[in-house]
Amino acid sequence: AFVKELDLVMERGGRLIGQNMFMETVINTDAVGDVPVLTMGPIGITPALKRQGFGKLLLDASLERAAALGYGAVRTEAGLSTEERLAIIYRDVNRIIDHFKPEEMAVEELFFTNNITTGIRVAEARGIVLLCGQQKGLRIAEYTPPQVKQAVVGYGKAEKKQVMTMVTSILGLKEIPKPDDTADALAIAVCHGHSGASRIGQYFNK
Repeated sequence: AFVKELDLVMERGGRLIGQNMFMETVINTDAVGDVPVLTMGPIGITPALKRQGFGKLLLDASLERAAALGYGAVRTEAGLSTEERLAIIYRDVNRIIDHFKPEEMAVEELFFTNNITTGIRVAEARGIVLLCGQQKGLRIAEYTPPQVKQAVVGYGKAEKKQVMTMVTSILGLKEIPKPDDTADALAIAVCHGHSGASRIGQYFNK
């Protein structure tokens, strides 16, 4: 497998800027062996107004191997109105779905903190992500942070660093994906890939 950067030009607030939006890993299927490869791996998304991560997986039929087909983050500029930022999220999430063509989407459930304003903003961004998935006909699953930690690390109260380290190991990455939102999105995708809620999980749980 090898990695190549895709330099995408994305519109931000009426201006065009060049940005390495995500890294795409080209999978060497010979390395998987005789096990048939399934490309219906999920895409994971961590909703946020400022920056939300995404990660698309490739799974093999044994559920023992997974690779990151692509990952990165959607960013919105500070100073834009909430409606402008939500419009950017809507457009870019749709572009990501169109590029990777997933059949399933795993989204982080809203985790309320003492900062109610932040929670409302995240909820607004999350609604946009769910809308994108529904309009594209994706099967959508939602997971709480403890569920993701349990699936990835084996402990529902694991530290964030532990989750990031395990995701890097599971997917065979050379380093922890940056920004943190990207690693979180990959963790959600890994969680879903091993869940009975996913199509691949349902296949093996028949």
